[in-house]
Amino acid sequence: MKIQKLITQALSLSNNAISYHVSQELAAIYPKKALLESNDDSFNLEKYAEANLCKIKYDDRIHNQMLTGWNGMENDIYKYTENARFQVSWQGNKLDTLLMSWNEGYCKTRYSWILADSMEVAEKFFAAVCDWNSEIRDELLVFEDGYWDKNPDLFQSIQSATFENLILHKNLKQDIQDDLINFFASSETYANYSVPWKRGILFIGSPGNGKTHTVKALINQMQQPCLYVKSFKSEYATDSDNIRKVFKQARQSAPCVLVLEDIDSLLNDENRSFFLNELDGFASNQGIVTIATTNHPERLDSAISNRPSRFDRKYHFDLPAIPEREAYITLWNEKLKSAMGLSEHAVSQIVELTEGFSFAYLKELFLSSMIRWMGTMENGALEKIMISQVAILREQMSSVTVSSKDLES
Repeated sequence: MKIQKLITQALSLSNNAISYHVSQELAAIYPKKALLESNDDSFNLEKYAEANLCKIKYDDRIHNQMLTGWNGMENDIYKYTENARFQVSWQGNKLDTLLMSWNEGYCKTRYSWILADSMEVAEKFFAAVCDWNSEIRDELLVFEDGYWDKNPDLFQSIQSATFENLILHKNLKQDIQDDLINFFASSETYANYSVPWKRGILFIGSPGNGKTHTVKALINQMQQPCLYVKSFKSEYATDSDNIRKVFKQARQSAPCVLVLEDIDSLLNDENRSFFLNELDGFASNQGIVTIATTNHPERLDSAISNRPSRFDRKYHFDLPAIPEREAYITLWNEKLKSAMGLSEHAVSQIVELTEGFSFAYLKELFLSSMIRWMGTMENGALEKIMISQVAILREQMSSVTVSSKDLES
């Protein structure tokens, strides 16, 4: 068959020639058909069909190449298509789609060709598939190595992150919640007063004091699409290309939350200017809340840290003072089984002893002490163990601080 021969011939060509050869041959084989060609990652026909939005059938007149993979986490076998032709039924229309894949360096390139009775039908079908695949449903979009990847596992992991189990300084927790709730409810107000409906929020503070937990709790509470950026670096694209991809997706997903964790490590002298240009896109960034976090505000360029129109609200996550430490330790104590429980006197003593501890170190204090307690299982012994663990953890904190200073000097 001509299509079978076309696939075989194309895959024997150099990478630069494959897509052109296929387009040329398909146009010659089907002169009366409209031909649409794409390598857009959003055109995932099989996912679209799985949602019962169209019907697809493999063309059994050719060899359709399927690869088998194994998910070790779930002990599950799955299949995915490498090279195949689909017969498609969509909204009363009959279309054909050819999918081909080949390696370019370490990356997989995937192209699709849609054959339809008219270009209007082909374009409407292509747009419908891409639009559906771009929606974020019970998942997070994570950007890494130059690509967006839907991550339902990460989405599920944040479902337990709430503000109820988060201790922060004074009114900080409520202020942050009110800020975002009011923003997402105020699109008409922003429009009425000709104010760009976008926000930039910066979380500042040393590690372990609640920035990440707050971000997760916000995502959980706001119920808005969330996009999370791990890095702007990739092997086959520049930082500018990847920054453009990030903001393009954010604009398509708006209203949404765009998370840039450890922004000081994402930006450098080469990509900072391009990033700021994308961030400043007034009309095009409507409905986007950009939440950036940093452990090192001193490393941020003043164009980011001191420009109100970019990050107009800055929230500081300080080391927990006595009221926060007492609330956190009490919260943990209430969850302990009776044999482990701390007395009021022990709670007060530990609160005093843990001056300078972050929330992360307070959590480690409980976990490490509980593990040691399980070796004795003695009622009331957890108090003594925790007091001794305070000294051990304080020594660890000191060594980490010294190491960090050595690295910076």
